[in-house]
Amino acid sequence: MAIKQFITFVKDTYKTNEFIPLHQPTFNGHEKEYVLDTIDSTFVSSVGNYVNQFESQLEHFTGATKAVATINGTAALHVSLLLSGVKPDDLVITQALTFVATCNAIRYIGADPVLVDVSKETLGMCPIALEHYLQEFGAIDAEGNCYHKTTGQIFRAVVPMHTFGHPVVIDAIAEICERWNIVLVEDAAESLGSTYRGRHTGTFGAFSALSFNGNKIITTGSGGVVLCQSEANALRAKHLTTTAKAPHAYEYYHDEVGFNYRMSNLNAALGCAQLEQLDNFIDKKRLLAHHYRGFFNSTEFEFVVEPHGCRSNYWLNAIICPDKHARDQLLKMSSEQDVMVRPAWKLMHHLPMYQSALRGELKVSEWLETRLVNIPSTPVI
Repeated sequence: MAIKQFITFVKDTYKTNEFIPLHQPTFNGHEKEYVLDTIDSTFVSSVGNYVNQFESQLEHFTGATKAVATINGTAALHVSLLLSGVKPDDLVITQALTFVATCNAIRYIGADPVLVDVSKETLGMCPIALEHYLQEFGAIDAEGNCYHKTTGQIFRAVVPMHTFGHPVVIDAIAEICERWNIVLVEDAAESLGSTYRGRHTGTFGAFSALSFNGNKIITTGSGGVVLCQSEANALRAKHLTTTAKAPHAYEYYHDEVGFNYRMSNLNAALGCAQLEQLDNFIDKKRLLAHHYRGFFNSTEFEFVVEPHGCRSNYWLNAIICPDKHARDQLLKMSSEQDVMVRPAWKLMHHLPMYQSALRGELKVSEWLETRLVNIPSTPVI
């Protein structure tokens, strides 16, 4: 009965009997004006004023030292890991419950992901699970490197993800990384506008990655950003993402292997218009979350709320079903009624390319995988 009531509740909320997507972009600002401006200027590629403007606006909004725009969020994470010193055969600790791009970016370098458990309260990396894994398998060598006592590989970075826009307990994770001499890189792809104890996610680590894919809280169509906490690292990020081309009036000279990862002016123009509306988007998303929370309070489904001390952007609203059967019924019945809902990602070690990944105990991740569901999250109220 609760599922039928949920479907009716969603349709009433969105005031339609047509298909209701999980999340879609909203274009109510200067998007067309700015994009047409890039076309009129002919600067539609990786050179143009909107790229610089977009980076500057993000620095102001997040409080990061520097922002370097990229072609997508995965590219931003790839570069963040490279700048953190990750090398082939290194280990990078991340969470088992994450989008596949987190582990893919690690593998692009030839490093191996190590999977630890998440917290039920944040849906992101659990600092206790991280500490337990390092206590069991980590050691510090004479040069100060943290290495795996069994494999001998270096733990080079830790990558927590702020799942669905809910911040992890990032100060505890940062403290663990500092104590074990491991670089903290935040996967903040989903958390633009979210804060932990008043500080924006993505500004606790040396580097972080944001995403502006079409389904994110704001979109550039395709795009990402590397947030850096030093000017020097930002210069290095910009160099790597622009094919490592040395500055020159006309010569083409590249001093290392670089990447064609820069965001286009066309995408950045869209992003600038979206950023102007971000505060309004967040307010509406938080109202929608409050609306959902009131409904689910009287059901057997648990609505996922922002963690204590945090202000979440509620990018994707989520519920925890009482069991797998209830989850499967919710997925089936909602789909039949044109209400799009989505199960949690498959855990990384349940995918063929990561099934042999080193990992700790994953009780919470395994439990959530069979119960966690995202529900329509486009802001409408």
